[in-house]
Amino acid sequence: MSLERGLEQIDGTSPRTFATTHWSVVLTAGQGPSTESDAALERLCRTYWWPLYAFVRRRGHEPHDAQDLTQEFFARLLAKDFLRAVDRSKGKFRSFLLAALEHFLANEWRRARAQKRGGGVAFISLDDTSTENRYQQLPSSALSPERIFEQQWAMTLLQQVVSRLREEFVSSGKGALFSEIKIFLTGDKRAGGYAELAVKLQTSDAALKMAVSRMKQRYGELLREEIAMTVNGPEEVDEELRALFAALSA
Repeated sequence: MSLERGLEQIDGTSPRTFATTHWSVVLTAGQGPSTESDAALERLCRTYWWPLYAFVRRRGHEPHDAQDLTQEFFARLLAKDFLRAVDRSKGKFRSFLLAALEHFLANEWRRARAQKRGGGVAFISLDDTSTENRYQQLPSSALSPERIFEQQWAMTLLQQVVSRLREEFVSSGKGALFSEIKIFLTGDKRAGGYAELAVKLQTSDAALKMAVSRMKQRYGELLREEIAMTVNGPEEVDEELRALFAALSA
C-alpha cells in the first residue's frame, strides 16, 4: 500500500535518540499521584482510548455500553494500580493493555455497567457521538476485534506522529510548507510533481527534494520515539514497526 511504501525508509532510522525513553509514559503513570504521572496517564489513555473502544464495539457491545466500558476500564487501570505492576520484561505495553481489557470484559463488565458512567475518568464526552460515527466508518469486514485494535492502534499512532511533525513545522514558521509537502509522506504522487510545486513555493527542485527528504527523516525519528515509549528496548522498535505495517495492510 502507498503508506507503507512511503514509510519504508523508517526501518533504517538510527535508534540513537531513544536510549532513555522506553516505556517512560507507562512508568511515569505508574508512580502514583503527581502532576507528571497524571499528564503521562492522560497521554497514554488518549492514545489507546479509540483503539480499545473499537475493540469493545467489535466484540458486540452497543455504543453507550462500549463507551462506559472503555471509560471504566481506564478508571480501574488507575485505581487498581495496574500500571505500577507492569513488568517490562513481559512484552509490549499494548499487549498488556489488550490482555487487561479482555480480562476486564470477561469478569467485571456487568458490575461496571451498574456504576456511574465513566467512573470519574473522562477522556471524551459520553454525549459525544463522534466516536461512534468514526466506528461506523470502519470497513464492515471480517476483521476480528484483535485485528481492529491493531489496525486502529497503528492509525492512531501515525496520526499522532503527523501532528507532532506539523507542530514542529508550525513552531519554526514553516506551517505552510508542511501543508504543501505532507502528501509526500504517504508516497502518493502529487499532481505536477516536484517541478510544479517548486515553482509554487518559489524554490528549486533540489531544495524542495531536500525539504521533503528531511521531513521524511524527521517523521521516521518521531515515529520511532512514539513506539519506543511502550517497548522494552531499542531492539524491539523495528519489530513493532513491522507490526504496525502489518496492521495497516490488514
